Amino acid sequence: MEKTIIWYEIKKVFSQRGGKIALFLLAGLLALCSYFALDISYVNPDGSKLYGVEAARRLREEKRAWAGEVDAETLRRVVEENNRILSMPEAQGDTVLESEITYSRRQGFDDLRDLLNEFYAKGFREYDYYLADHLSPDQVTEDFYENRVKLLREWLADEDSGTDFTEKEKAYLVEHYEDLDIPLRYDYADGWGRLMEYMPSICMVTAYILAYLVASMFSCEYGLKADSVFFSSAYGRNRAIRGKIAAGAAIVTLVYWGIVLLYTGVVLGCLGADGADCQIQAYFAGWKSLYHLTNLQEYLLVAAGGYIGSLFFSLLTMYVSARTKNAVAAVMVPIFLTFLPSFLGGIQASLLDRVMGLLPDRLLDLHLEVRLFHIYQIGGTVVSALPLLFGIYLTLSALLAPEIYRVYGGSFRRNRAG
Repeated sequence: MEKTIIWYEIKKVFSQRGGKIALFLLAGLLALCSYFALDISYVNPDGSKLYGVEAARRLREEKRAWAGEVDAETLRRVVEENNRILSMPEAQGDTVLESEITYSRRQGFDDLRDLLNEFYAKGFREYDYYLADHLSPDQVTEDFYENRVKLLREWLADEDSGTDFTEKEKAYLVEHYEDLDIPLRYDYADGWGRLMEYMPSICMVTAYILAYLVASMFSCEYGLKADSVFFSSAYGRNRAIRGKIAAGAAIVTLVYWGIVLLYTGVVLGCLGADGADCQIQAYFAGWKSLYHLTNLQEYLLVAAGGYIGSLFFSLLTMYVSARTKNAVAAVMVPIFLTFLPSFLGGIQASLLDRVMGLLPDRLLDLHLEVRLFHIYQIGGTVVSALPLLFGIYLTLSALLAPEIYRVYGGSFRRNRAG
């Protein structure tokens, strides 16, 4: 019986004009994000450029030649090759073509060159793109990984930045930096990098559209003046309500994972899944992260976070819809919660920043959260934002489902009593 109700509710959502438009928008989102993710470039030796899948194939060949452990020997080779290229006539020129030719010769090890800029940075928040160009092979010693921890300690000891953390929180950050499994392993991983670059857009827009799809599930009977018929039916106040909740959860699950898996298949299918087991610290974007994750683990974490965020927003939307009997008010809730940090972002306050780090919109952009220092001291224990985000919103999602059932079932009794 409930399976029939669930199927009916799903069919009702997608048979409406709004449901069809939502599917069209999701298809457009998938196509647009895939297009941008695959817009990768490769510079030929003559300075001309290739784009797309063929560019990725050639770039993969060059970068894979540098795959392996990131140790002193590897970095010395990078410095030697970089200096050799800089000594060529084209590197001394000032035209765009000469600049492109120079870059074409070092694009195979450009990721490792970026790491050199991080390894030998002068400050934790400082970055000099040309620092690697002024290094000699003799300057690359065995202790370059220690500079990462040293710069963090100095930054935490600074009067301006260090006051944002308690002594236990500082020790927590340093400990996680020291626990990094070294030497890092490097490989071509542009497929994962491009995939993750647009995952937040996929997660966020999909969450909005899903909230829109389920917004009218608990208000439509009132809009059609059919609530008396609905609640007076044999299973209107029990199985039918449970069926609506289950249908909403099913729509979120099927649509979200359908979009995410299609996007993943397109990007990794075209750009390759090499580097799945490499740590995110082996690449410029993840160098400062305190989380010890591989590229594959980060992807799974971000995808799971997006699903939990979408499920929470959709359940919250259904709750507001059941409470207010107004689909428009319901669909505005996730939008408000997502844009709230943007309005508060200009307020520089440590406490506010920490609160914002636990808002549900963070689940839709865990790719960024993995790179932030959102940590919390609860009693004598320090914990990072990720386990808190998953724990809080999984719990709230579990609590929302029975609350929707209670509120919607009680609304008919309240109306009759009124």
